[in-house]
Amino acid sequence: MTDVITYEFPLNERIRVFIRLEHLFQQFSHFSQGNTAIDKRAAVIVLLDILSIFRRNDLKSEILKELDRNAKILHKIANSQGVDDSRLQIILEDLGLISKKLYAITGKVGIHVMESDLFQSIAQRSSIPGGTCSFDLPEYHYWLEQDIVRQNKDLHLWSSPFEDIRKAVDLILSCIRNSNAPTSAIAQAGFYQFSLDRTQPYQLLKVAVAKSIPCFAEISGGKHRCTVRFMNPDCSEKQQVQTQDDIPFQLTCCIF
Repeated sequence: MTDVITYEFPLNERIRVFIRLEHLFQQFSHFSQGNTAIDKRAAVIVLLDILSIFRRNDLKSEILKELDRNAKILHKIANSQGVDDSRLQIILEDLGLISKKLYAITGKVGIHVMESDLFQSIAQRSSIPGGTCSFDLPEYHYWLEQDIVRQNKDLHLWSSPFEDIRKAVDLILSCIRNSNAPTSAIAQAGFYQFSLDRTQPYQLLKVAVAKSIPCFAEISGGKHRCTVRFMNPDCSEKQQVQTQDDIPFQLTCCIF
């Protein structure tokens, strides 16, 4: 556990979707490893959310574009001074390998999941609050009472086609997050505004603030101008109030 809280703000829709997927994949890993029926229920709900994102987006194409773009950038800086060549080659190999795997996928990613009658039933009933109770879906209730080995096997079967996507998203976000060094800044009276160089392809902002500071960062803006406000987390207030204190923080403009 670190002594800072890091807030992220994606600067385009592609990265926004990638971070949401990362968030869901992390939840799925956590809940699928649990041993209770509640854990397995939570894992299935998260898997439904993942599937919903894939239905609305051509993610395979978007991820391949991002992998290709990253590879081109890395090839350009390969001979630059101070670049760790061995580390760079490992990243390039990872990018190439995961790209080949994604190109080899035929059809829409995740469509196979709905071939399971059980999963279809769960998906249809999940839109109803409490709609997956035992009397609604006795087959699901039966599945939740099976041994862990059977449940984990099914969860792996349903989630396995997303594994290469997950690895690609993790690799892309790692490259972006580590693409630039943080700089120190101070939000006077809890407010900080700055401009971004329009000629640079900024993708993500990171704001890191010490946990000991009783404020949370609220980031807004676009590709050219952004604002960071530090707010008092007082739940008794009808509306959050910006602090009047000067807040030191670390700002990273990720440009990869």
